[in-house]
Amino acid sequence: MEYKDYYKTMGVGRDATQDEIKRAYRKLARKYHPDVSQEADAEQKFKEVGEANEVLKDPEKRAAYDQLGSDWQAQQDFRPPPDRESGFEYTGGSRPGGGEHDFSDFFESLFGQGGSGDGRRGFHMHGEDHHAKILIDLQDSYNGTTRTITLQMPGVAQDGQVINRQRNLNVSIPRGIRQGQQIRLAGQGSTGMGDGKAGDLYLEVEFRPHDIYRVDGADVSMDLPLAPWEAALGTMVKLPTPSGVIDLKIPANSQGGRKLRLKGRGIPAKTAGDLYAILHIALPPADDPGTREWYQRMQRDSEFNPRAKLEVA
Repeated sequence: MEYKDYYKTMGVGRDATQDEIKRAYRKLARKYHPDVSQEADAEQKFKEVGEANEVLKDPEKRAAYDQLGSDWQAQQDFRPPPDRESGFEYTGGSRPGGGEHDFSDFFESLFGQGGSGDGRRGFHMHGEDHHAKILIDLQDSYNGTTRTITLQMPGVAQDGQVINRQRNLNVSIPRGIRQGQQIRLAGQGSTGMGDGKAGDLYLEVEFRPHDIYRVDGADVSMDLPLAPWEAALGTMVKLPTPSGVIDLKIPANSQGGRKLRLKGRGIPAKTAGDLYAILHIALPPADDPGTREWYQRMQRDSEFNPRAKLEVA
C-alpha cells in the first residue's frame, strides 16, 4: 500500500498551524472543484485534498498520522504498525476515522471506517467521554493486577501547533478481562461545564503478542512439540500454562495436529475458557551418523506408508 503524504498534498510543512491548513484547503478546494476547474484530473485532486484535510484539520487524527514518523520511507509497501493506537487517547464514542466520504485504502488502514467525529465537541454540561487502547500481558488477565499507563492526548497549542499532552494513570486490570473489553475510569474524561460531571475514560484492552500462547475469546491455545517416540508410545510432559506448570499425559499413537483440551485453563471468568495444546511432531535432524543410521533402520524395517491414502490402484 502506497504511503500518502498529506502535508505534501496540502502544500504545507509538517509544522503548519491549524489556521495554515485551513487556508491551504480553501485555496485548493476552489482550485480543483470539479464544477469550476478546467484541469483534467480535477476530480481526483479534489478527493485527495479532501482526504488530506480530513486528517490534518483534526488534532486527534493529525497526531495519530504524525505518529508514523519517518519509518514509512524505508518501506516500499506501507504497513501501519498493528499497535499504533495503543496509548493514544481521543474523545467521542468512536476512533478517529473516516465518515461517509470516499477515502483511500491508506486512510482506512489508519483510521478504519468509524465516524469522523464532527460535532463531537458540543458545549454540553456533561464532559465528553475519552477512549484509548491499552496493551496488557495475557498473564495480567489470569491474575489481575495494577498497571501504570501513559496516555497521549492531542491538542492545539497557542501558536496553532498540534501537541501531545501526556498523563499517567494507575489502572486496575480485573482478573478475567478479555481482549476487546473495556475498563471504565469514571470522571477521567473531559471536565464538565458548570456543575456538570466530568466524562469517563474507556480503555479498550488488547493483549500483547505472546511467543507461546494465542488467544481466541476466553480460549487459549499453544503448540506442543513432541519427539516421534513420545507421540507413538505416549508419555508425560511438563506443560507451561499461564496459570502454572502442569503434568500433561500424551496418549499413545498421537498424531500431529491433535488438540488436547484442558478444560477451564483458559482465561478465568464465571465460565472459564479452555486451554488447547496442539501437538506437533518434531523430527530429529539427520546430521550425524548415529541418527542417519536410526532413520535408515526404520526405513528398512518399517512397513509404514504415510501416503497410503494417496496411492491409486
